[in-house]
Amino acid sequence: MEQRGVLIVLSGPSGAGKGTICKALLEKGDFWLSVSATTRKPRNGEKEGINYYFSDKEDFERKIEDNEFLEYAEVYGNYYGTPKKQVLEAIESGRDVILEIDIQGALKVKETYPQGVFLFILPPSMDELKQRIINRGSETPESLMTRFKSAFQEINYVSKYNYAVVNDTVEEAVKKIEAILIAEKCRVDRIKEEILNSKEAYIHEQFYD
Repeated sequence: MEQRGVLIVLSGPSGAGKGTICKALLEKGDFWLSVSATTRKPRNGEKEGINYYFSDKEDFERKIEDNEFLEYAEVYGNYYGTPKKQVLEAIESGRDVILEIDIQGALKVKETYPQGVFLFILPPSMDELKQRIINRGSETPESLMTRFKSAFQEINYVSKYNYAVVNDTVEEAVKKIEAILIAEKCRVDRIKEEILNSKEAYIHEQFYD
């Protein structure tokens, strides 16, 4: 019995470790990482279809009108969005898709594709979150305070998600996500169509062929 893949949407405050967890998942399993589309110009070293799908504003707006994005937003004059076609094709082929995205984008995806699995990545504590941001070495005292305040606000959205995963260590966080995925794939409402199709195919083979 073939089963569709699952869309796994990861969000969380800056410093929670979403990117590190995504990298670990990709190294361990047969996941497909969703690539965003954007109208901004490629930076040095960025490649089409790997870092982003690059397009001009007119083409992007046409795709918006044609409902070709799971979600999109305009940030500092440039569009960013998640192409629907590539994600759904990967899911239909049986692959699990990872989408690492900000909270507002994730909530938009939840509206258009509620059967996704929405995971909120949390730090072990706010002190640890602050230390992780400091350890990046790229923040001024002012930007550090801004990021920290933003993280406090973003954590309020955790109730909008299906699961909360505390990133105490990357290894443990990945184990939790793998366990969630196994459980999700056993849900009756997710596999009932495959079960019914398999049953009908068997009956047809036994009695009509």
